[in-house]
Amino acid sequence: MMECRALVATRSRHKLEEVRTILGGSLRIHGEVHELIDLVTAGIAPTPEEEDVEAFDTFRENALAKARYFFRLTGMPTIADDSGIVVHALAGEPGVRSKRFSGRSDLSGQALDDANNALLLDRLRDVPDERRGAHYVCAAALVGSGGGSVIGIGTCRGRILREPAGSGGFGYDPLFLIPDFGRSFGELPADVKHSVSHRGRAFRALAAYG
Repeated sequence: MMECRALVATRSRHKLEEVRTILGGSLRIHGEVHELIDLVTAGIAPTPEEEDVEAFDTFRENALAKARYFFRLTGMPTIADDSGIVVHALAGEPGVRSKRFSGRSDLSGQALDDANNALLLDRLRDVPDERRGAHYVCAAALVGSGGGSVIGIGTCRGRILREPAGSGGFGYDPLFLIPDFGRSFGELPADVKHSVSHRGRAFRALAAYG
């Protein structure tokens, strides 16, 4: 078993699974292989303060703030990401507010995803297909044992469908059509999705620093 560990700073089960799959369960930092563990394994309970960490206007700033926050708590090398969908017809919304787009603080998990997707479809109800372009963005940050940081950025372009397609992925994935495949992220096999996705590109870029 690997002695070195790195923390994946997310409470999203889906995101954790994606990160572990993309990175193969470990990350090389300064030449040493670190096993990826989650917040539960690290014994970090949720706090109200945690909800205010991602208070910035860019994915890059939010990812770095989250990685720094959990690094300070644990002293462990920490990776974190901030990601979202940018819809061109909505002047870039929901952007960094993608998770909170619906304003439903009483919901979580699939119920929150459903509320966000419903609002997005409603906002785009009268927008023709040719103007439904969008792109996903992911900023992945690593704060190492010395407090230094690196960031990887990934994007993926597509189009917003008029109704969900597929049950894979999470968030806005069933609405996000990849033109080259003619299918949504919700319909693509996980390995194909990770090969072209914003998160796959961002974390592979981050891993390249190791």
